[in-house]
Amino acid sequence: MISKLCIATTSLALAMAIASMPANAKDKPVKAPLSIADATGAMHVPDGYRTSYDYLGTWSIAAPKGKDGAAEMHVVYASPKAVEGYKKNGKFSDGDVLVKEVYATETMPMTTGIVSHTEKLKGWFVMVKDDKNSHPGNKLWGDGWGWSWFDAGDAKKTTSTDYHSDCQGCHVPAKDTDWIYVQGYPVLKK
Repeated sequence: MISKLCIATTSLALAMAIASMPANAKDKPVKAPLSIADATGAMHVPDGYRTSYDYLGTWSIAAPKGKDGAAEMHVVYASPKAVEGYKKNGKFSDGDVLVKEVYATETMPMTTGIVSHTEKLKGWFVMVKDDKNSHPGNKLWGDGWGWSWFDAGDAKKTTSTDYHSDCQGCHVPAKDTDWIYVQGYPVLKK
């Protein structure tokens, strides 16, 4: 027979677990800083980021001259609490993670005009804010960030070898905003 004390203890534990569950998206559990990197600095695309991270915004990359629509679309997410911290401090905090999905597009005429939409995932670009210079010997870490590209076929293995040559070149115009094009993310505005 189950004792009344056992039932009471189990009920109390269950009530405490329910009370500690996040009530909404702002209370999402936060993973430990740099949790997507191992001790050597090797990164991976975070599991479940689409449901646990906050959506920042989408960029449309124009098709080459003479073609309609977008060549690519970039959909960007930020780790839990990153947006809140950015709004408070005006910068990303150590351990914040940004994940950019890069899609090939399909462009077609619709009733609203020529429209492009995401078609096929090409890969992910992942950045981890690193104010502490956590991996000084790793060529994918520097200038305050960890940087890595992952082809669509493997979210666990980067194809980047050196952030200077493989990643940073696209971010040079955003150097003054800590290498991030923050103006493209309305959610970061106070």
